[in-house]
Amino acid sequence: MPKRKRGVTREAARRQQVIRKRERRVAEAHEKETMAQRSLERRAEETEERNISRLSVMAHSGEKRKAEETEEKINSRLSDMAQRGQERRAEETEGQRNSRLPAMVQYARERRLNVTEGENHHQIQTFYAAITVLYSLYI
Repeated sequence: MPKRKRGVTREAARRQQVIRKRERRVAEAHEKETMAQRSLERRAEETEERNISRLSVMAHSGEKRKAEETEEKINSRLSDMAQRGQERRAEETEGQRNSRLPAMVQYARERRLNVTEGENHHQIQTFYAAITVLYSLYI
């Protein structure tokens, strides 16, 4: 008969480690939830003036970040946005697609009406390119 070792066996140590990890994850989730709740409460108490100021600061930092962006970063960001758009379109139903496309056409028409003479040619080309893409999606 093998001699029994004293102390914690490997299996018991592994179970304790799993329990500690689970407790840590629960504590982290609770902490995130608490922080989110505090943020919501802070925003609810915020005056409209402070809210506008905060949004202005966020917009300014976004503009600053974009000004400092390299062409490579811009291309990467645009590529990510395009990828998310493709994923979203792949998941949408036929009904959602049919409601989205006329809205895009209407938006393009409104933009076309608002252009100045100097931009007119470029805007018309863009509009017809968009119409071509939309038409190909309907087929």
